[in-house]
Amino acid sequence: MAAAASEPDDWESDQVKTRGLGRRLIWIFGATLVLLFAWYLSLLASSNHLSYDRRKTVDDAVMVLEQKGYGKEAFVLRNLVAYRETDNWWNNSVGHHEAYAATNFPFEIVTLYPQFFEKTVDDNERAAILLHEACHLFGSGEESSLERVWRDKQRLGWTAEKYGPISEAWNNTRQLTMNRLPQLFKCGSDGQSDCF
Repeated sequence: MAAAASEPDDWESDQVKTRGLGRRLIWIFGATLVLLFAWYLSLLASSNHLSYDRRKTVDDAVMVLEQKGYGKEAFVLRNLVAYRETDNWWNNSVGHHEAYAATNFPFEIVTLYPQFFEKTVDDNERAAILLHEACHLFGSGEESSLERVWRDKQRLGWTAEKYGPISEAWNNTRQLTMNRLPQLFKCGSDGQSDCF
């Protein structure tokens, strides 16, 4: 009989431990969400949103991506991104010296610098830059984002023949890609040509 009397106490003790752990996990998850949301709001509050004209330019570039078959990327860029035209506190602390854009992952915030609007040739070139940023939005690092855009430049119509002689953005991207991913430039009879 003594053993039977202790069984309910053991059961109650197990229930208290289970509820305690469950509540702790819920509390941790909730606190994490609140902190991430506060971080996100601080990034938005410490930067300026795009003007109407610049937002229209972005929309035109996103439309180019959609027309070229980048539906998933276009959807994210059109519907889930908060575009900014000035750096937030996080970007200021990291620094993006001569970048055309910067992405804050996983917050889906894209800062577009004046170079994005002033030093690009057309919507097609801006679409290539946005494709690079879309790769970051999906969690890709710098090298894989560069490689994706470089491999897809023909599909985008962002070619050396058309943009090489006239585009600072194309030449900067080529140089950065060559520095970061030299294996993409080991083709041709000389072994030093662009493989794509």
